[in-house]
Amino acid sequence: MNIAVIGGAGYIGSHAVKLLIERGHSVTAIDNLTMGHRAAVNSKARLVVMDCAHTAALAAIFQAHKIDAVMHFAASAYVGESVQDPRKYYRNNVSNTISMLDAMNLAGVKKLVFSSTCATYGEPQRVPITEDLPQNPISPYGQSKLMVEHILKDTAHAEGLAFAAPRYFNVAGSSLDGSIGEDHRPETHIIPIVLQVALGQRPAVDIFGNDYPTADGTCIRDYIHVWDLVDAHLVLLENLQPGRGLFYNLGVGRGYSVREIIEACRKVTGKTIPTRETARRPGDPPALFASPDRMAKDFSWKAKITDLNQIVDSAWRWFQANPNGYR
Repeated sequence: MNIAVIGGAGYIGSHAVKLLIERGHSVTAIDNLTMGHRAAVNSKARLVVMDCAHTAALAAIFQAHKIDAVMHFAASAYVGESVQDPRKYYRNNVSNTISMLDAMNLAGVKKLVFSSTCATYGEPQRVPITEDLPQNPISPYGQSKLMVEHILKDTAHAEGLAFAAPRYFNVAGSSLDGSIGEDHRPETHIIPIVLQVALGQRPAVDIFGNDYPTADGTCIRDYIHVWDLVDAHLVLLENLQPGRGLFYNLGVGRGYSVREIIEACRKVTGKTIPTRETARRPGDPPALFASPDRMAKDFSWKAKITDLNQIVDSAWRWFQANPNGYR
C-alpha cells in the first residue's frame, strides 16, 4: 500500500515508518519538524515537511502519491502543558485532525489509523482497563483525543471512513537494531529520564510520591514497547472496515512501578542512578494498566517484547550511541 504517516519524524511515527518500509509498503512521512527529527525518518521513505493545517496542500500530496491509507501520530502530548495552554491542544490535536480528514476526503482516502490514548479514560473505575469503561478525561490532552474519537465515529457514519483508534498506554524502548530511538524536547518519559541520569546528564531521578497504595508506594504503569505498538497499528490497518471504527487498548496487561523502572535501569546500565523523593503530582492515579484481551481475541495479537529489562536495554543501546539524541 501507499501509506502516509503524519508525524512520521516523531518517536512513534518514525518507528511506524521503519516498520512499514520493512514490510514492503511505500511510505510518505509528513511532519512539520516542530517536535520531530529529519534524521529519524527511514531513508527509503519520502519526507514532506508540512503542517496538517494546510488542507489543500495536504490533499495534493495524498493525490500525487496515490495514498491508500493514513497513519496519524502528530499531536501535542504533554498533559501538564495541556492544562496551561488548552487552546494549543484543541488547535493541534482537534482542528488539525479535522483539516487532515478534509484532505483525505478531497483525495478519496478512506482508511485511517489514529493514535488515541488511555488518557481518555481519566481516572478509571478499575484496573486492568477494558475498552468498555467510561471515558472521562481529566486533562485537555485527554479531552482532545476523545473529541477526535467522536469526530471519527461521526465521519465514518457520514462518509464511510474506515478507521481504528488504538488507545496507547506508556510507550517505551527503541528500535531493536539501534537505528532510531526516543528524543523528546523536553523529555517527560520516565525511562529516558532515568537513562539520562545514568549518562550523567541529570543529577537524579525525581520520584513523585512514595505513599501510593501500591506494593512499594510508587505509581504503577503499563509499558508497551514501541515496536510492538507500531506492529499493532499495521494489524489494525489490515483489518479496517468501511463505515466502522475499531477501538483497542495497546498495552501488555501488567504494570511496573516507578521503583521497578529505576531498578531495571540500574541493572541494565550498571549505574547507581540516584533518586530524590518529592510530593505527588496532582492527578496521578496509583495504577493504570491495560487489559489487552480484546486485541488478542479479535486478531490473535499480543505484545512480544514484554520483559522490562529488554525494553530498557533497547532504549539504553540508543542512548549510549546517541547521548545527545538526533542533534
